Amino acid sequence: MTIAFFILFSWAMIKAKSQRQVIALSLGGAVAVMVVAPPSVHAQSLWAEIQAVLDAITGIIQTGLDSINTARTAISNSYQNVIWPTQLINQATAQVTQMIAQYQNPMRGILSTNLASATLPPVQQLESVMRNHQIGDFNTLVTNYANAYGPVPSATAASPADRAMTDMDDALTLDNLKTLKATDDTADLTLQAADQLESGASQSAPGSAPFLTATAVVASIQSQAVTQKMLAAELRQEATRLAHDNALRKQGATHTGEFGNQIINLLKRN
Repeated sequence: MTIAFFILFSWAMIKAKSQRQVIALSLGGAVAVMVVAPPSVHAQSLWAEIQAVLDAITGIIQTGLDSINTARTAISNSYQNVIWPTQLINQATAQVTQMIAQYQNPMRGILSTNLASATLPPVQQLESVMRNHQIGDFNTLVTNYANAYGPVPSATAASPADRAMTDMDDALTLDNLKTLKATDDTADLTLQAADQLESGASQSAPGSAPFLTATAVVASIQSQAVTQKMLAAELRQEATRLAHDNALRKQGATHTGEFGNQIINLLKRN
């Protein structure tokens, strides 16, 4: 029983982290020895056991505790002075905070600048829905576009070729406007993520930089994907413009041929 108590008591002393805990365990151990000791144990032998425990505390256990505290202090100093220097961390945090205060609000001001320039009501409505960064009002966009630029001509007002080109031009324009609105919506989410990363960088704990960097890389890749979508939309627009120009050339060639045939027919009649 005494050996088991001594082993348990020694383990508790090794786990102690402060001088107060060592003193409290010492007193508790002495009281426990006095309480659990059988009545037949004489006072002299009881005192001898208590003295043996105290000698162990002030001897081997104290030496072990001193070694553990020395190792802990060395590790703490290594973290604070070598691995994650406190002074440099504070300097980096202050620099990040300064950069946020210097650039964040001016950039927000640039992004929130009102660029609306239309003056006529139908065009103002179209411009408003084009710039609202929403993706749930595509039907309103189509309606406002038709009000501003007019519908496709009827079958009696234009040739089939002209109606087809007009419809294609309108379709491509609306496709690109919808893509633009979706891109604006995604850009807002990207800017929110950037603000969160900035705030996290100014308040992050030592060692968390790789996680913030990984998050920033993911946000950058997503932003590049949105940029690629816009480039693809621009390429589609350019391709359709070329097709439109070629269609006009084809119509010109057709009209020239028809006009030549009419002249030949007139000459044959004479």
